[in-house]
Amino acid sequence: MARESFATYIDQFAKSKEFILREMERIIIGQRPVIDQMLAAVFSRGHCLLVGVPGLAKTLMVSTLAEITSLRFKRIQFTPDLMPSDITGTNVIDETQHGQREFRFVQGPIFANIILADEINRTPPKTQAAMLQSMQERQVSVGQETYSLPDPFFVIATQNPIEQEGTYPLPEAQLDRFMFNIWVDYPDLHDEMKILATTTGSVRPPLQTVLNDRQILNMQRLVAKVPISEFVITYVAKLVRATRPTDPTAPDFVKRMVDWGAGPRAGQCLIMGGKAFAAMDGRYAVSVDDVRRVAVPVLRHRIGCNFAAQAEGVDSVEIVKRLLKAVPEPEPPKYGAAAPTMPEVVLDEEIEMPSVDFDAETSQAQ
Repeated sequence: MARESFATYIDQFAKSKEFILREMERIIIGQRPVIDQMLAAVFSRGHCLLVGVPGLAKTLMVSTLAEITSLRFKRIQFTPDLMPSDITGTNVIDETQHGQREFRFVQGPIFANIILADEINRTPPKTQAAMLQSMQERQVSVGQETYSLPDPFFVIATQNPIEQEGTYPLPEAQLDRFMFNIWVDYPDLHDEMKILATTTGSVRPPLQTVLNDRQILNMQRLVAKVPISEFVITYVAKLVRATRPTDPTAPDFVKRMVDWGAGPRAGQCLIMGGKAFAAMDGRYAVSVDDVRRVAVPVLRHRIGCNFAAQAEGVDSVEIVKRLLKAVPEPEPPKYGAAAPTMPEVVLDEEIEMPSVDFDAETSQAQ
């Protein structure tokens, strides 16, 4: 067994993340917050929903991430005529060499490591529901058999928010399966000029394979071990409970503008997202700022605004921003209190962290 200090692994983690970003930025210009949130979801075993108008490289981000890994990648284009068996797979009748017939399961595209669910809101609820078990349980049931999905496994879905004709809005039960709801906004002027200049030529920068499945599994295990103090957990619990209009601690604007708030899964996602960002930044524990950093993508789709909010032009994002100002931080631990202890990390010898020589990679690229 390989035993290294937790700090050593975290330092390697942060360096590896920077190299991943460098590879992705050869293709994706700008959109750094979106890429950071997408990577945080991957490293914390979560799924994410990318929402933005057409032409903002949502699909390209996912395909680029798949290209720099050695993982199996499948793209599912959701359409109104897509059936659940088109995703999960189905049983077919095969004839053996002896003339006998037997059922054989043919795997669908869900049996991959990275799933791009493109335009997920264009398919009916029956087909959308086929994703529920795979996203939550990481299993697929067909007939009387249950099949495990490969590990790692994560779904990155895209959605167009402006074209609603002929679409099927995702139900709250499925939205809650997404760890992050990531808004992809327009690029700024400098980035857009660079996009126009680089994407209208004939040369596409080559990409290197950065991660394999074992390395991603190792990074996910490391994120789960990032310590979090009771002080930060208290803040997460108070923030989540403040989103519920029936909770006595909820601010007046929540009681007036919100029909339903976030459940315990939101708190879990806030903590795991905070752990991922702490590790990506090379820090050894989760801070309140890490929680604030992921509050909007975690809570945006878990708060139901009512007519009063709509009448005042307030959406769930504005509610979250107001909550971050309204919910006070708990009293910090007194001086001399015990800090979160560094966990001992024990990993299989065959699983190694991505080790990157930046100078060598730079010279090789040139």
